[in-house]
Amino acid sequence: MYRLRALCSTLLTGLCCVLLAQPTPKTKVLLYKDRIAAQWDTVDCVKNVIKVNPLLFFRGEIPVYFEHALSPKLSLELGVGITYRNYINLTIAGDNADADDFGAGTTIIPSPSFHIGARYYLTDDLEPQGQYLQMEFAYLRYGKDIGQKDSTGLFNGSTLRDDRIFNDLRLYYGYQKIGGSSNWLFDVYAGVAMRNRRMEIVQERLDIAQGQWTYTVEKKNDIVPAFFLGVKVGLGW
Repeated sequence: MYRLRALCSTLLTGLCCVLLAQPTPKTKVLLYKDRIAAQWDTVDCVKNVIKVNPLLFFRGEIPVYFEHALSPKLSLELGVGITYRNYINLTIAGDNADADDFGAGTTIIPSPSFHIGARYYLTDDLEPQGQYLQMEFAYLRYGKDIGQKDSTGLFNGSTLRDDRIFNDLRLYYGYQKIGGSSNWLFDVYAGVAMRNRRMEIVQERLDIAQGQWTYTVEKKNDIVPAFFLGVKVGLGW
C-alpha cells in the first residue's frame, strides 16, 4: 500500500511539472485594419460597381464605368463610351475656345472614348467607399463633317472634317458612398488634368463683300490644363 501511494504521488508530481512547463498563451490584439483585411475575402460585400456620369452627356460623351475592388483600399476603374456633339463649350475643361455651333449640313461622327484609372481609398472599409484619390488616363475624340456652301448659301456636296483628339492625365479627389439599405451609390469628384490636344478645326466665314462662304482648316497641337467637377451614379454587387 505504501508503494502504491508513493507511485501515485510521483505521477501527480510529474504531471504538475509538465503542466506548469507549458507556455502561457499570449493575448493577441486584432486591430480594425487587420479585421478588415481578414474579412475582405470572406464577407459577401460589394466588390464591383457599374456607374454612369449624366453630366457628361451635355459635353458630348456617353461613358459607362466599371470599378473593381482589388483590396480594401485599392480599386481599378475602366470606362468605355462614345463621343458626339459637345453642347457645352468649357475652356476651363480643356475645350477649344470656339463653340460647336454648326447646324444644318453638319454630320456628327461618333467616336470611341476610353478611361482607365487606379483609385486609392483614404479610409478603411470592406466596400469601395469613402474619400479617395484617383489617377486616370482618358482618351477622347470628337469628329464631324461640315458641309460647304456655295455663293447662294446652298450646300454643294463637299465636306471638311473637323477632328479633335484629347489625351488627358487626370488626378481626382472624391467621395463615394454606397447606400445603407441598397447597393445604389453616388460618387462626387473634382480634379485637375494636363490635356494634350491634337486638333484640325474647320472655320466657316461669310465674305460679305464677295458674297461667298470661305472655309479654312486650322491645325493646333498643344498642352493645356483642365479642371473637372462631376457626379457619378451607379449600382454595386
